[in-house]
Amino acid sequence: MARIALVGPSWPYRGGIAHFQTGMQRAFEAAGHDTAAVTFRRQYPESLFPGTTQFDPGPPPPDLEPAAQLLDSVNPLSWPATARFIADRADVAVLSYWMPFLAPMTGVLSRSLQGRGVTVVGVVHNAIPHERRPGDLALGRYALRGLEGAVALSESVEADLQTLGLEVETRRVEHPVYSGFGEPVPKTDARAALSLEDDGPVFLFFGFIRRYKGLHVLLEAWPGVRRWLPTARLVIAGEFYADEAETRARIADLEGVILEADYIPDERVPLYFGAADAVVQPYVSATQSGVAQIAFHFGRPVITSDVGGLAEVVGDDAGLVVPPNDASALEAALVRFIEDGLEAELSSGAEGRRERFSWGRLVGALEDVAGL
Repeated sequence: MARIALVGPSWPYRGGIAHFQTGMQRAFEAAGHDTAAVTFRRQYPESLFPGTTQFDPGPPPPDLEPAAQLLDSVNPLSWPATARFIADRADVAVLSYWMPFLAPMTGVLSRSLQGRGVTVVGVVHNAIPHERRPGDLALGRYALRGLEGAVALSESVEADLQTLGLEVETRRVEHPVYSGFGEPVPKTDARAALSLEDDGPVFLFFGFIRRYKGLHVLLEAWPGVRRWLPTARLVIAGEFYADEAETRARIADLEGVILEADYIPDERVPLYFGAADAVVQPYVSATQSGVAQIAFHFGRPVITSDVGGLAEVVGDDAGLVVPPNDASALEAALVRFIEDGLEAELSSGAEGRRERFSWGRLVGALEDVAGL
């Protein structure tokens, strides 16, 4: 057993990486380790945050001790203070990294921890961001060269670590399947709860709406889908982070599109995935996706574009893969999914991902790079 600090966004913060931190903490506890979660007292200044709130309105995970809220992303005085707190309680610190804005904090914190005898390893969600800006590579190098070992969550992230010149021991483990959203809901019940007629196919686009996620490509493909499948519906469930006026205007001209433009609370997530025949991820760039791993938990196939690590996790048995930024190819895949009756076969493949992408594999890889 080791004493392990898990550093990253945890409740009361919301979003995919916060869910990841919770799943990882549970997995370390299940493996017999003593864990302590450390999170932010300020993650992003409100002026830089594109959504409505950074905080989860729901209750904390009932099975875990609340995270210590210590880090301030823009106050350097909090970084060594957090290192002192962690060094008193942990032998190993696992830092999550996903964007250059947090690179100064990550780099200072990792070096401060090492100076206090704490082994520092990282879980790298994104080494180089989807939406690149000047200085991103230099910031990424500074942050990640402070690690003593790392786990990359996809092949593309692993390649980006090489681009940044990270020379420490690295493992690649695909993003584990999210299992903290409850049990699947039967399709008929889920559609009734969402006031969807229980006839015709339903496709789901889920999560924060940002340009790189390619919703504009899906909306371009949708009129053709409806010509072939007149009863098809597209449910878009997620909060706008970009392009809201333009997207709403495009949706207004389309038939069969239902927009739920809000953050979906955990207790309603099973309804959206339960109602869908398939989840659509038309990303134009990506490394990996937690949305796919929610879909696999609920046994839902994924129709995705071939970017980052998405194709490698979907494969040819848990969904369909199309070229990125290709509305015609996406239209053909959605139509083929229904007309060829692929739901049952690909749902079986999606269900098989639960074991293949387990949290235990992630814990084992982190133990290896930390020398445990």
